Amino acid sequence: MPRNAQVTVRFGPYESSGLVAHRTFRLQGLQAALREGGHQCVLEETHEWNTVELVVNGESVYTCDIKQLQFGGDGKLDPLCKEAVVAVENAY
Repeated sequence: MPRNAQVTVRFGPYESSGLVAHRTFRLQGLQAALREGGHQCVLEETHEWNTVELVVNGESVYTCDIKQLQFGGDGKLDPLCKEAVVAVENAY
């Protein structure tokens, strides 16, 4: 995938402290890792609980459980962020 690709990050709500809501705190590292690779991130809320889906050129290239992503940070130590960046770079 060429640099500067637009990546749509679709994310659903998850439960934290007894409240279910869309939160972006766990997406910070993923966004940082994608930006470091030269990609643009567009966040899009979905109704699917606990999910994160990366879409490139209309094709879903990566999915994971949002609760498995590390809270905050830069994504450099999160293995799921590394997997996601590889999946985006291998997209057509």
